[in-house]
Amino acid sequence: MTSIDRTAYPRFARVVSARELVENFTPTDTEVSWARGHTQDEHHLLMLVVWLKSYQRLGYFPKIAEVPAAVSEHVRGALGLADEVELRQAAPMTASRHRAFVRKRMGVSYEAARVRRIAEEAVRKAVQSKDNPADLINVALEELVRARCELPGYTTLDAMTAAIRAEVNTGFFQAVAGRLDAAARARLARLLVVDPVSRRSEFDRLKDVAQAASLGKFKERLALLGDIDAIGATGTWLKAVPPGKVAHFAGEARVTDAADMRKVGEDKRFTLLVSFVHTVATGVRDDVVTMFCKRMAAIHKKGRDHLEALREAHRAESERLLEVFGDVLSVVRDALVPAGSGDPAAGEASPAPVAAHDVAERAGHLVLKTLERAGGVEALAGAHEAISAHHGNNYLPLLDQHYRSHRAALFTLVEAIELEATTAERSVLEAVEFLRALRGAKAAFVPEQMTVERPDPAGDPVTATLKINVDAFASGQWRKVLRDKNRPGMLVRRHLEV
Repeated sequence: MTSIDRTAYPRFARVVSARELVENFTPTDTEVSWARGHTQDEHHLLMLVVWLKSYQRLGYFPKIAEVPAAVSEHVRGALGLADEVELRQAAPMTASRHRAFVRKRMGVSYEAARVRRIAEEAVRKAVQSKDNPADLINVALEELVRARCELPGYTTLDAMTAAIRAEVNTGFFQAVAGRLDAAARARLARLLVVDPVSRRSEFDRLKDVAQAASLGKFKERLALLGDIDAIGATGTWLKAVPPGKVAHFAGEARVTDAADMRKVGEDKRFTLLVSFVHTVATGVRDDVVTMFCKRMAAIHKKGRDHLEALREAHRAESERLLEVFGDVLSVVRDALVPAGSGDPAAGEASPAPVAAHDVAERAGHLVLKTLERAGGVEALAGAHEAISAHHGNNYLPLLDQHYRSHRAALFTLVEAIELEATTAERSVLEAVEFLRALRGAKAAFVPEQMTVERPDPAGDPVTATLKINVDAFASGQWRKVLRDKNRPGMLVRRHLEV
């Protein structure tokens, strides 16, 4: 039986406050006159007024034993009756007549068949999406109040709700179990087999929550997703079962261990398992996508940290190259000033002009001499190339070495999930398809357009042309990394995958 505390079924509070007594159980003068006109006995008067006020508050006639003493005492005082007048059960005929008086005054009629029909229709409609008995009882109560019906007893509502819920759920159980073939039943049954060593079942493993987004945990979650998908097409098996029902069945399975699950009826057991697997699959997909985002963020952070480390390591070399550049400027400046030239401001005569080729020859000799002292042209060019490779805060070329350990897992991810574009722009989806076709490629460079053989819906191989447009989604910094100016129409594969 569903606990009445979990429902909205109206009843007396355990302790009725003075404020509630005054607001809800104080009869008006009109009500007192009406009650006196329908009774001749003070005990009957007290009972009639208590039932009137109780019906107004609860929507049904409570048993006399259920009426709190505080309520009967308050009403007795309001009626001006002596303390000797007690609230007690009247004869059946009198009680029936009193209920009829109250119904007539409240403008309601009690038709058991109509009340039951309204409640049943409300529960049958709600049970298609709800499963909690308390929620179903509340739906029935809301509909009965809207229809201005006298509420039936709580046990009546509870029994009705339980019967309808069992009937509808049994229909769902039979429908789902009927869609399972022998292989699917065997796979689901294996979930409940307990390993004698670990003392855990695959059913228990499905209940494990995602851990920190390390590479190892990411791979474990991907493997779990693969195992779940291998169980079967849970979405097809659950066709026509409302999402609310699926969620409730999955919740029931989650709080049930493997031993107790084996005791459940076969149809229900399979339905609970299918619902649980279906729900877990959705959660695991969310997990792997979240972990993927965190892993990519970690890769980018490592790239930025790597760039900063390189900058720190090259800082001294950068300063040395600047000194060499300063020396070169100094000797060139000296070469441009002829030897023994005077100061025109002091009235000294200017020397005769020197031929341009002589100046260039002298400057070149001094520059080469300066570069040779600094280590030679080749050594300085190598140092400059190493430092300028990561100039401009572009850490993207460094991501590849941090991505390599993730490559297999990320390809597994794009195979395991279905990607959809949120707009009409499909360049990223086309890029993913392009990469999936290159999963086994080893070449350093790949063409921006290629022809591949792919199976059609019937499974027959067909020729398809795949083209990638990096300009549609890649930033300027990325495009510099992806393309090699010496290989037009080709892309750097490892950077493209990142």
